[in-house]
Order: sequence, then C-alpha cells, then structure tokens
Amino acid sequence: MLRTIAFAAAVLSTAAGRAEPTMCFRDVTAQTGITFQHTDGGSGHYYIMETVSAGLALFDYDGDGDQDIYFLNGRPLEGAEAVPPPHNALYRNDGNWRFTDVTTQAGVGDTGHGLGVAAADYDGDGDQDLYLNNYGPNVLYRNNGDGTFTDVTRVAGVGNGNHVGAGTSFLDIDGDGDLDLYAANYLEFSDETHAVDMSRGVPFYASPGRYEPVSDTLFRNDGDGTFTDVTKDSGIGDHAGWGMGMVSADYDNDGDTDVFIANDMAENFLFRNDGRGHFSEVGLLSGVAFDLNGYPHGSMGVDCGDFDNDGWLDFYVTSYQRQLATLYRNLEGRFFLDVTRTTGAAEGTYPLVTWGNSFVDFDNDRDRDLFIACGHLQMNVEQADSSAKYQVENLVFANTGKGKFVNVSDQTGDGLAVKLSSRGAAFDDLDQDGDVDIVVLNSRREPTILRNDTESGNHWIQVRLHGTKCNRDGVGSHVRVTAGGRTQLDEVHSGRGYQSHHGMRLHFGLGDCDRVERIEIQWLGGGTQVIEDMGVDQLVVVVEGSDAVAAPPVQAGGLIE
Repeated sequence: MLRTIAFAAAVLSTAAGRAEPTMCFRDVTAQTGITFQHTDGGSGHYYIMETVSAGLALFDYDGDGDQDIYFLNGRPLEGAEAVPPPHNALYRNDGNWRFTDVTTQAGVGDTGHGLGVAAADYDGDGDQDLYLNNYGPNVLYRNNGDGTFTDVTRVAGVGNGNHVGAGTSFLDIDGDGDLDLYAANYLEFSDETHAVDMSRGVPFYASPGRYEPVSDTLFRNDGDGTFTDVTKDSGIGDHAGWGMGMVSADYDNDGDTDVFIANDMAENFLFRNDGRGHFSEVGLLSGVAFDLNGYPHGSMGVDCGDFDNDGWLDFYVTSYQRQLATLYRNLEGRFFLDVTRTTGAAEGTYPLVTWGNSFVDFDNDRDRDLFIACGHLQMNVEQADSSAKYQVENLVFANTGKGKFVNVSDQTGDGLAVKLSSRGAAFDDLDQDGDVDIVVLNSRREPTILRNDTESGNHWIQVRLHGTKCNRDGVGSHVRVTAGGRTQLDEVHSGRGYQSHHGMRLHFGLGDCDRVERIEIQWLGGGTQVIEDMGVDQLVVVVEGSDAVAAPPVQAGGLIE
C-alpha cells in the first residue's frame, strides 16, 4: 500500500508576476554513509582532462525498485601518485537515506579516468548495464543479474581507443529493438600536444581550442553481445568537434532518436536521424548551434524537456564563464529559438561556469523547473580574475507556468547554500516519497546529496516502461500524461546532462489533479499504447502490448509496501 507522501512545494505566481517559491532542499550528505571523494587526477601539470571530470549515474543496479548511485573518479595523471589508486564507486540504496558501498562485490571499481557514464539494458536480459566513457580506454560492464557485473569491453568491441571521453548514451538508432551506443569525444590529446596557458602570471588550463577536435564514435548493437563501429557509415564521423555533454532525444516527434552534442567553444551539433540510423548535422539550420547573437559557447551539459507543455522537447545548455546558459524553445520540430533572456532561464549564470543540469518538476505543479550545477574549473582562478570564484552555490530556477523562470536559489533551504565546484548532477526520487531529489558530483571533494523536503500537497505519478518489441527499458519512447485537461510530454533517456545518467523512471507532477485521465506511450520503433483513468501518487510499470499496469513491490521503506 502507498505510504504517506511528502510532496514538493508549489511555486505560486503573485499579482506582480513574481514567483513565490516554497521549495526546500536539505543537505543530507552526512547521514547517508557515502564516503566517496572525487579526484581529478591532477599533479600540478594542468592536464585539460582534469577540468572535465566527471559525471555520475542514478540507476537500479539490483532490481529492487530504488535508485542506487554510481560515482565516476579520475585516475592519477602523469606526475601524480595514489596508493591505492582511486576508483569509481557504487552505493546501494538501503532506504531511509542510507547507502552502502558495494563497489568491490559488484565489480565496478574501474580505476580509469572517468568522464561520462550511461546505464541501460543493452542485452535485453532484464537488468541495467553500465558504460563508462573515460580518458581511454572505455569500459562496458554487463550486469549479471545477481548484484555483480562483468567487464565485457573487449568481447563487445566498445573500448573506443584512447580518446578523451565525454558524454555517452545508449539509444536505438534504427528502431530494431536493441540499444546502440554513442560515445562523445572531447579532443585529440597526447603528451606532445599538452599545453598550459598563463593569465596574469598564473598558470591556467589550456583552452580546448589549443587541441584538435575529433569526431564522436557510434557503435551499432549486433544483437549477439557485440557492437560494430558505424561512425563513418552513419554520418557522425563527418563532423569533428569538442564534445562535452549530450542527450539523445526525438526532438522532431517523427518516431526516431536524434542526438544533441554540446560542443566546447564551437557550434553545437544536432544530428537528425533518418530513421534508419543515418544522421545529418542540422545544428545551424535548426538554430541550436549558436546563441541568439550568433556566438558559440563553451557548452558543457545539455538536457531536454518540455518546459512550456506544448508537446515538443526543448533544450537547455550550460556554458562557460561570461556566457549565459541557454534555453532553446522547440518550434514544432522545425526550428529552435533562443528564449533565454525573455524567459529569465539564465539569471545569475553569466559570471559562473555551469555544468550538470536538468528540467525537473521539483514542486509537482505540472511545470518543469531547472537545476544547474556550478563551479569554476581552475582552483586558483581568483588570483587572475577577481570576478570569478572556484567554489560557488548551485542554482534552482522555478517555472512559473507562464513561460517564465525565476532564480529562487537563495530561498530553497540549506541544500542550495553548499559552496563547492560541481560537475555532474543527477535527479530521481531517492526516498520514494513522490518528489525528486538531487545528487551532485563535486570536483576534488565529497558529493552533495539533497533531499527534497518541499510540502505542497500536489499529486504526482511515475511511469516505468517495460519494452517487449521495443528495447527493454523503453529508451527513446515518448510518454504523454494527461490530467486536468493538461498534457505533459517526457521521453526515456539513457545518458544526459553533463556526462551523467538519470531519470529512466519518468516523473510527472500533477498539481491538485486526483486522477490521471490518460497515459499515452509512443514506443520507439513500435505502436502507440493508451491507458485510461489511473490513480495518482503511484509508480506504474507499463508493459508493451499488455493491458496490465503494475506497481511492483520494492524493499521496506520504498513506495509500495
């Protein structure tokens, strides 16, 4: 039976048009039992890959119904030593905000230089696997279904050489029911090309423009546990860039999965899929390559979500200091318009370096808010630039429901008062109480775990897809939830934001609606399935092609008892 729900708070619009936030986030890191400490592998030589580490993943590795946490770490680079070497860490969610380090028994303590991560059931056996996009080589961990993983990188053929990795994503490029794999690559690096810049006598990490751009890598799933590199044949290999964050998403609602790549200091890429796994780069034609003034940004992370509930996925891209994080509104799949300034979606981001991000309805009011992880990449930046700070607070923007956002970061509890240098961020209902919580990976420090303590009485529903003809996780499928006459759109993603993974269990705030009139699933590569008249405040699992809708049991302390 359902437990009593503590809901996320409403954001009410006042007569003056300002938002009056009542969101509340509490820093509960100390009580979780999580002792992970990130390292970027630095040795004082200012290697550029130090600055971009790392992302994290929220996923259910053991199939018990709650979300576990996987943190990436950076191996020691030339000139640095560490005994024992740092490694990635997997923490099992035990409920009641307690987590147990199960890295060793699970076998996922990779000691490579972690950058990006994605999770999905690539082999269709009912459990979620992990792919790590490293500063080479990459790693594919196959989930054995018993709480352990096996490194199958060599057999699968997805090591991807010795690139400097970035974001990564599982996606079904051709709608054949199995998941392919996209690995974004940052730049061409070698000991011979390593460079250090100077600013006012202070050594600085070199601009990525000092290094050659490279194309990303696309692997096709052959359905037998192996992958084939189709980078050239797919059209992806025709375009070199400085890839950072990415998200795979059907932005034009044509039933296939496209790819958005946030490029550092260059135009962003938008790869439009023809439905057969061949891609055309349409970033410039679509209006997302540059900002409204035609300038490229030092783009970091990218996420998509329907912020204005018009049935089309919009993109939000974070960026470097003295650049606004950018909101691109989707105009029915034909073009995107930079609405950053008119919506207020970047107030306060100009002096900051911004990284992990997502559209999340934190207050369950049926409008998706924004979270942005912030922090400079240079520890001693203040010595060269008095306007910059290495450690800063992260940001929350409340969606007013009228096409506007308001920066409410200083009004949302002690969780947003934490000052560190953040990178990846991930979002899910960690305590299964009906609102979305936050995990942030901080460079060279402990993570930040934020519990959503907002209270509003708003309702919600969560949807988990179980594909049969479609891939098992339903990755790439569109879900539309209608309640109170308003329809919300979301999509199942694997890999998103800044080099991170979260949110395969879709969350919809419902406001004061006490019934869901309709749930419509457009299965990737398949048909449409409709479920009508559902109760609220529950997690439902929709099985492709079945009339049955299940709310699966989880461990004590979970949503269903």
